[in-house]
Amino acid sequence: FIETFETLIRLAENYTSTLFCNTYRNMAAEATAYVQEFFTDVALFLFGTDVSTEEFVNRFFDTLFPVVYNHVINPGPTDISMEYAECLRMARRDIRPFGSIPKKAIGQMGRSLLPSRAFLQALNLGIEVINTTDHLHFSKDCGRALLRMQYCPHCQGLTLSKPCMGYCLNVIRGCLANMAEVDLHWRGYIQSMEELSSTMSGTYDIEHVLLNFHSLVNDALKQARVNGPELSEQVNKVCGPPVRKPTQSPVCSFDQNKDNQGLKIVSRDSEETLTSRRKEFISHLRLYRAFYGGLADELCGNELAAADGLPCWNGEDVVRSYTHRVVGSGIRAQSANPEVKVKGTDPVISQIIDKLKHVIQLLQGKSFPKYHKWDFQQTGSGGGVDEQISGDCDDEDGCGGSGSGEVKRVLKITD
Repeated sequence: FIETFETLIRLAENYTSTLFCNTYRNMAAEATAYVQEFFTDVALFLFGTDVSTEEFVNRFFDTLFPVVYNHVINPGPTDISMEYAECLRMARRDIRPFGSIPKKAIGQMGRSLLPSRAFLQALNLGIEVINTTDHLHFSKDCGRALLRMQYCPHCQGLTLSKPCMGYCLNVIRGCLANMAEVDLHWRGYIQSMEELSSTMSGTYDIEHVLLNFHSLVNDALKQARVNGPELSEQVNKVCGPPVRKPTQSPVCSFDQNKDNQGLKIVSRDSEETLTSRRKEFISHLRLYRAFYGGLADELCGNELAAADGLPCWNGEDVVRSYTHRVVGSGIRAQSANPEVKVKGTDPVISQIIDKLKHVIQLLQGKSFPKYHKWDFQQTGSGGGVDEQISGDCDDEDGCGGSGSGEVKRVLKITD
């Protein structure tokens, strides 16, 4: 998934840089540098760095404004001075040359990036849980019980005898008692992953938002151009008349094919998308919901124990049936285990459980009260998505569909 997200970010950056090189070539050399910085911030946030989506979206439009003023609103023979550009940058949020577009971008980025970031963090935690439980050290009591169950019959020449089912369950449940403690939290983890995944689609699907960011930028530039005379008056009041440098900036040197090598832009309907891959992953993960709680039963039922009705080994002799009590799974149940002594919860397991509890809260949005458990579901076909990020967005804010055409294509994800 990390490589897929990285590829998606590179492609979105490519789209936005290409917009400048194709449509606003005179400002492209400067603008593409800011585009690169913006998508670097997107990647940093997505992969866990503590940066603010509102801050880096605002920073992008702040730095873009002097370039747009210089080349679109009030073009001149040479560029504006650094001091004048800094004044424009500082005044952008008051002058609002791009209208409500930055506000709309903040909402889209926050709602698409934060769930994806939580998804990746949870994915890493899931890998850690599996790796940790895969390398647990078993107690000496467990080792002795396994030895007696598997190899003591050989000493009596009973090489073909398998342990009785009840006997096997007591031994394996005793050995895996700590692992069974993870079961409840593992189930909660998978359920929370499913719930989060179901919200990561539609208007705030990260693929949709990132691949159409260039459309928002294009709308912002068009709005600045249309309102150019009025904006020039506002700028003159705040920063004074433009002060220009003696030299002009270079034109675009961006290689549109540089970051696009190996990518195939294809129809969303005909090829795999990030959403389809995520859904496939969740469907596979769901199959292992009961893995930790049912592992002992799985091992004894499929490999280790004798079938019902057959003579079996009970730890001392070959018998028709196992007569001791069969205990349940988990630490508490092992106090009555006649085959294995279990002392208490392994500290490593306790740490894993604490991490699972934390990531479940993260996945359910409880670590981010502002987002109201993600609250991303659409309430109608008319764009009725409840805006919870960075203020409300109504018709007057211009938060309807873009007139520049949304990207309906996605990259093909290949293994």
